[in-house]
Amino acid sequence: MLKLEDLREYCMSKQNVEEDFPFNSGTLTFKVFGKIFALTNIDSAEFSVNLKCRPEHALQLRSMYKQVTPGYHMNKKHWNTILIDGAIPDSEICLMIDESYELVLSGVSRILRDSLHGNTNNNK
Repeated sequence: MLKLEDLREYCMSKQNVEEDFPFNSGTLTFKVFGKIFALTNIDSAEFSVNLKCRPEHALQLRSMYKQVTPGYHMNKKHWNTILIDGAIPDSEICLMIDESYELVLSGVSRILRDSLHGNTNNNK
């Protein structure tokens, strides 16, 4: 079962990710180019993570897993809260993290996205 350190390690393995505590000392966020793609409350008794999701996929995941609910304190159309209790395979949670990262990354400028891949020709 995924633990906080596993989540942290997986998120930090992605390009241009930084971690931060912008809200309080208990809410750990992971950002790509300064935009949050994952957040978790490190002080909570239950381990969960909020992740961005395509709206149709968010609904699908909620219907598949009782551990996936509309994003707590987030836009419920675009964010899910995933309770990490061992019921959802770690590989599936990692896919959810990947989707969140990619969705947030797609919202930043093309110049910044291209910089991740060493592409310096921004006139394509």
